[in-house]
Amino acid sequence: MKKNLLLFSLLSAVCVTSAHADLVAVRVGRAETVAKGVIEHAVIFVEDGKIVTIGEDLPIERGIPVVDKPEWTVMPGLVNCYSRLGADSEGGEDMSPDVKASDELWPQAEEYAEILKYGVTTLGIYPAGNGIPGLAVAVRTKAATKAEMILQDPAYLKVIVRADSSAKKRITDGFKKADEHDEKVKKAREKFDKDKEKKGSKKEEPKKDEPKKEEKPEEKKGVAQEPAVDDPKPDEKKDESKDGFVPPAADAKSKAFVDLRAKSLRALVCLNTAAEYLHWLDALGKEDILWDLRCVMSQDSDLFYVANKKEWDLDQDGIGDKKVHVVMEPRLTLTPGTMRTRNLALEFTNSGAKVVFIPRLDNVAEHKTWLAGVGEIVGAGLKRETALYAMTLGGAEVLGVEKRVGSLEKGKDANMVFLDGDPFEATTRIQAVMLDGKFVFGDVNQ
Repeated sequence: MKKNLLLFSLLSAVCVTSAHADLVAVRVGRAETVAKGVIEHAVIFVEDGKIVTIGEDLPIERGIPVVDKPEWTVMPGLVNCYSRLGADSEGGEDMSPDVKASDELWPQAEEYAEILKYGVTTLGIYPAGNGIPGLAVAVRTKAATKAEMILQDPAYLKVIVRADSSAKKRITDGFKKADEHDEKVKKAREKFDKDKEKKGSKKEEPKKDEPKKEEKPEEKKGVAQEPAVDDPKPDEKKDESKDGFVPPAADAKSKAFVDLRAKSLRALVCLNTAAEYLHWLDALGKEDILWDLRCVMSQDSDLFYVANKKEWDLDQDGIGDKKVHVVMEPRLTLTPGTMRTRNLALEFTNSGAKVVFIPRLDNVAEHKTWLAGVGEIVGAGLKRETALYAMTLGGAEVLGVEKRVGSLEKGKDANMVFLDGDPFEATTRIQAVMLDGKFVFGDVNQ
């Protein structure tokens, strides 16, 4: 009886009518969902560019088109959260937190079509420049217009840290601008409250002998009022408090730091050495913001010294203690001055950090070999599920688009990569790529 009820509920969940003409079922041998583990004999229902449902051996109602590939493995579309592909500006001054990478987007760039064939469906484009170069944007890798291309703008504020006083000054100056804005809001609030108090004191009580104003029919209690013709629509109203106070807008240079404090924006902090990490913590001080790290993996990187506070007896929290994302290349390094190999991705993961992989170089060729490169790190001891997360959901979290992409789940964008074997085996090849529910690469009819 229970089995029959379960079957009925599954059939009801995927029932198709003439109104669901875009519904399609994809049946594969294995689904690497990232968020929900592995599903064997997986069936994925896709409609209007979204995943409707996913599960093991789900029944498919007659009439629903089926892509039947039992020999394939499917995983989420790859997410590279740190790239300059398709962008060509050279950047400007050292303090440009108002510059937006989205201003230089060109949807027709050839690089996007190329990396889409290699399974990269989401890209984070950061602005060029030094110091604090500006705001990154999250995009899909195929779209007709710039507006259709953008998933999240801004995605993060890029901050470059070096172990010198000028780098610290740029950061502290940014938060000073946020202080100035906070003071401006405080004064505006005080003036608003005083003006409101004055208006309240000027209100006169109605005279006793004055005849009571007759209510119009539409003003009587219990009768719904029609809004005035010039009332703004709900989506046109300004950001204001319950009592009508509208805070002054932040200027272009301070807005990013105001948003960092409000935790409506993340910072991606780029550094190369352990000393620069400690310098960043010193510059940040007591500021409570959301931030992640972009750590460049040079051959003799010494970032393992700041992986964990307890192990290295640090005065401040290590990278793992902060539980941040660490954006890095899938590269094995050496202990400085020795030939001892280190797997920093594994060390960061064991310390509590969340590793996010990007290609070793920011060009089309490296995107082609990205999966194989991560496979080398898996062969050196990193868990498969950690590596899958590092190429998909982890990057989506850095970009702030994890509710849309990065895993195979109900309600998410149907961005998928279909392979003929394990994603990290050197002989595995990509057979097809789906973006927003449409196959954009590969022949699924063979």
